[in-house]
Amino acid sequence: MVDDSRAMRMIVIRQLRQAGFDDAEFIEAQDGLEALQRLRENEVDLVLSDWNMPEMNGLEFLRELRAQDEGIPFGFVTSEGTPDMVRLARESGASFLISKPFTPGNFRDALDAVGVQ
Repeated sequence: MVDDSRAMRMIVIRQLRQAGFDDAEFIEAQDGLEALQRLRENEVDLVLSDWNMPEMNGLEFLRELRAQDEGIPFGFVTSEGTPDMVRLARESGASFLISKPFTPGNFRDALDAVGVQ
């Protein structure tokens, strides 16, 4: 989970556990730069990222990840849910965008759609 707010990372992780991902291991980063480093050190099944972060925002992070030809499913969890933002996220390679406020069901639906168990 990539978000500059530790509190938001904890909320998302709690929602994911409530959505049925009790046994999942979560790797956290506070921005896109740190997330890229964590991805070099760990194999992951999914990336969840906020859009607005310092150093490297979520869109820049996604584009860098896709430039490295990383096919990891990527989803945004953000307050940026306008149709233009959703379009830009999809065009940049995001699998989904979950807008705040969210529920465990939002995560379950989005992860089911990309095949994450």
